[in-house]
Amino acid sequence: MRDLRTLDIASLPAITRSTDWNVKMRKIFALAVLAMVLALAATQFGPSALFGDQGNGYDHEPAPEFAGISTWLNSPPLTMAALKGRVVLVQFWTYSCINSLRTLPYVTSWYKKYKDRGFIVVGIHTPEFAFEKQTSNVEAAVNRLGVTYPVGKDDRYSTWRAYGNQYWPAAYLIDRTGTIVMTQFGEGNYKQLEETIANLVGEHLPLTRAPDSDLSAIDSPEMYFGADKNRDAIVPSQTSDAGERSYTAPEQLPLNRFALSGAWKLGKNDAMSSTDGAEIVLRFWAPKVNLVAGSSAPQTVLITVDGKPQSPVTIQGSQLYPIYVGTGGEHLLRVTAPKAGLSAYTFTFG
Repeated sequence: MRDLRTLDIASLPAITRSTDWNVKMRKIFALAVLAMVLALAATQFGPSALFGDQGNGYDHEPAPEFAGISTWLNSPPLTMAALKGRVVLVQFWTYSCINSLRTLPYVTSWYKKYKDRGFIVVGIHTPEFAFEKQTSNVEAAVNRLGVTYPVGKDDRYSTWRAYGNQYWPAAYLIDRTGTIVMTQFGEGNYKQLEETIANLVGEHLPLTRAPDSDLSAIDSPEMYFGADKNRDAIVPSQTSDAGERSYTAPEQLPLNRFALSGAWKLGKNDAMSSTDGAEIVLRFWAPKVNLVAGSSAPQTVLITVDGKPQSPVTIQGSQLYPIYVGTGGEHLLRVTAPKAGLSAYTFTFG
């Protein structure tokens, strides 16, 4: 689950007065801060952050109106006001996010199953990267992924902000009166979501019950290449700041770090190879690896895992590419780009 929240502990106010009364107040304040941090930590880093969180903050409030949608796909323009009388699932997603992609089989199946019973899915596509703002890219992804329900392009985050959303993916289930009755942040809780949809449309129980995905074999986090977010992903010995430079990969890589080899130009959101034969080396723990990437011209990159050649992958449009499917555990992966112009955005897993 991708999360935009941050907690700046350094910004919490300091208490410097030294009277007995202030000592007591410091203790009370410290306990309050500790409780807040523990609550946030449970939300951010506990099991619910990996498998999703069934939130309550927006339950039983009127659903906000769609705002700032630049383009509608699979539908004429929609409004929440016009959708009253129907059960609506508003799904925030973006097409290069592995967490969003893993929810799509469930969401598309619900749409097909319940659409004749007064149910509709509205996908709100809110981009993380600039290439996800291009309508042609989103149209191609919608077709490739078999998405047939309405999709609104929220390029300026207007609907995202109207809902106070912070995650990809996020689901807001809305009843026939236009009231939010259930929220789901991140993956998981598919059984509860479908049961609620079925009850709202008048089905006593869902026709099938979908199990949650098993993500227990993944022990690597998403890793960004761009200078804005790469500090905890690139090896400490390599420069993470924006700019163009030549890199040499170290002989040893720690787990859950990548290194660059050859000439690369680091931008805010990506790393672009600027010489032929540039490489990325990654040590990870997962049975599957995906690379969000694009290329200035189509090229076929070479992949090895633990020194063994894998199926080559042709990089064309900017999207998520599965580059390894195999056994779980710890592995060393190497990506070689024969030509300059490969843009790498993130590694994701599972």
